[in-house]
Amino acid sequence: MTASLNARNVAAALIVAGLLLLPLYAQLSGNMFVLTLFTRIVIFALAAVSLNLIMGYGGMMSFGHAAYLGIGGYAVGILAAEGIGSGFVQWPVALVTSALFALVIGALSLRTRGVYFIMITLAFAQMAYYVAAGLARYGGDDGLTIYKRSDFAGLINLSGRVQFYYLCTGCLFGGIYLVWRIVNSRFGLVVQGLRSNEQRMQAIGFPATRYRLVCFVIAGTMCGLAGALLANNTDFVSPAVMYWTRSGDLMVMVILGGMGSLFGPVVGAIVYLLLEELLSQVTEYWALIMGPLLLLIVLFGRGGIMGLLGRLHRG
Repeated sequence: MTASLNARNVAAALIVAGLLLLPLYAQLSGNMFVLTLFTRIVIFALAAVSLNLIMGYGGMMSFGHAAYLGIGGYAVGILAAEGIGSGFVQWPVALVTSALFALVIGALSLRTRGVYFIMITLAFAQMAYYVAAGLARYGGDDGLTIYKRSDFAGLINLSGRVQFYYLCTGCLFGGIYLVWRIVNSRFGLVVQGLRSNEQRMQAIGFPATRYRLVCFVIAGTMCGLAGALLANNTDFVSPAVMYWTRSGDLMVMVILGGMGSLFGPVVGAIVYLLLEELLSQVTEYWALIMGPLLLLIVLFGRGGIMGLLGRLHRG
């Protein structure tokens, strides 16, 4: 095993241990805010992991990925508003709706390449945003308050901070494991081959659009799960979660942590959201500080933070 892989494995192990032990630290220190903060981080990390599947491994630069966050969240919120509070109904609906939306977007956008693909995914996400903003029955621009979290017949209490945190963390680790299984399978190798040399892969008989579409739908479904978790975490869902800037945030998390690495998006989400939280406490113009910091990391950390760790270890 190379030094680069060793460094990345150490970083991944520290992340796993830290996330698992965080509730213990929060309870011993009495600082429950850190648990609330990291619950949000874990949810966005799951969304970033799903984006990394298509962007880092598949080479599909989707600029509308946040749409699935909103679709998953609205599936939970709308059903709750209509009196259907069972998580056994809400969550499958969130996943299926996200998958169907991804299927439609993918079927149309994957016929294009480059900037055209980016613009089509962006256009569909903005379409979803304006549809949600026009749902007057469910809050419109003001968003929809969710008065009761998903009910799983007493199997798990989503109102308990620790239980909900571990549910989100379990979903994150499950998402990472799913991506690992996919990228190391024959299907995943074909998707990565299409990213590297599409013409050669098609010449030997692999249907590019079909493989990419399946990968696109899997990523959208995973992000829909993150949306369902986010709605339960905030007890609220609004069109803002689908806006193109949120898709940009997810892309920054993936690039910052390291595209094409399993734990890169998790590292990116942790660093990005912690910086956002810390800088926002210092100044309301925190974005002016965040921008140059991220620019420096991207310029001098080729391969993101995980790539930088590998090069520092070799040095």
